[in-house]
Amino acid sequence: MDTVLITGSAGGVGAWTVDALADADREVVAVDRRTPPNDERRDDVDYVAADLTDYGETRQVVEAAAPDAVVHLAAIPHPEDHAGSRVFANNVESAYNVFDAAGAADARIVWASSESLYGTVFAEDDWLPDRLPIDEETPTEPEDPYGLSKVVGEEVAAAAARRHGVPAISLRLSWVTYPDDERRREARETFDPATAEPSGNCWSSVDVRDVVSAIEAGIDPETEIDGHEAVLIVAAENFLGRDTAATIEAVHGDRPADCDLDGDESAFDCSKAERLLGWEPEHSWRDEVESGRDGD
Repeated sequence: MDTVLITGSAGGVGAWTVDALADADREVVAVDRRTPPNDERRDDVDYVAADLTDYGETRQVVEAAAPDAVVHLAAIPHPEDHAGSRVFANNVESAYNVFDAAGAADARIVWASSESLYGTVFAEDDWLPDRLPIDEETPTEPEDPYGLSKVVGEEVAAAAARRHGVPAISLRLSWVTYPDDERRREARETFDPATAEPSGNCWSSVDVRDVVSAIEAGIDPETEIDGHEAVLIVAAENFLGRDTAATIEAVHGDRPADCDLDGDESAFDCSKAERLLGWEPEHSWRDEVESGRDGD
C-alpha cells in the first residue's frame, strides 16, 4: 500500500485530499501546524504537527513517514491578509524544505502552484496577457509576493527533481471552489459587465473534486513524468455562463489581438494536463444549477 504525506492537511483542499486518499485505502500522513481534536480525526490517518518553515522538523517528519509521494498543499494562500514578506518567506521556505526532504526520501512530488504566478490576479494595475488562452508557455510576470512565491516554488520543485531524480508536478490551480459554493453563485448572480471589476483570472475556477483527481493522477506511479512539469488545472468554462472573450472586452475594455476562445470556455488551456496526467475537469457550476442545489 502506498504511503502519501499531505501537507496543509487541515485546509480546504487538504481535507478533501486526505479523505479521498484514505478512502482509496492509501496510508495517509496528514501534516499541518496543529493536529485536529480527537473527535475530528480519522482512525485510518496518521496526524503530525510540524512547522514546515523549519528544515529540521520537515526532514524528520518526511523521513519518519517514508512516503512514496508527498503532496504539498501548505501555504499562505494569498497576499491580502498578511505582510508580503511573510507570504513570500513562508511559501518559499516551506516549499524548499518539503521538496528537498521528499526528494531525499525518493518520493514523488505533487504540489499546489497557482494561476496567480502569471501576474494578472493580484497586479496593482489590471492587465491581460498578450494571448488567450493562457497555457504553460505564457510568461510568468508577477509583481505580488504570492504569485512570486509560486514562480520560485516551481523552480524549487524543478531543482529537487534534478538533484534527487524524482518526478515533480506543479499543479497550477485556479480559484478552488466547493460543492454548493455560495461565493461562486453570488458572483454569477450579481455580475453586471457594466459595473464589474476586471478579473485577473477571467472568471475561472476549478472544483475541489477535480483538484483531488489531478493530485491522484500526479501521485500515480504509472503516470510517467521525467523531471519537473507544470500543468494548468482549471474548469472547462468560466463560472458566469457568458461568452468569455466578449465579457473580457466588455469589462476590461479590450481583449488581446490573439484571442482564440469559443463561447464560455475557460481562458486557460488545460490540454497539457490531459496529455501528461490523463486529467480533464469533470465538474461544472452547471451541475449544481441543474440539480437545484445552486439556488438558481
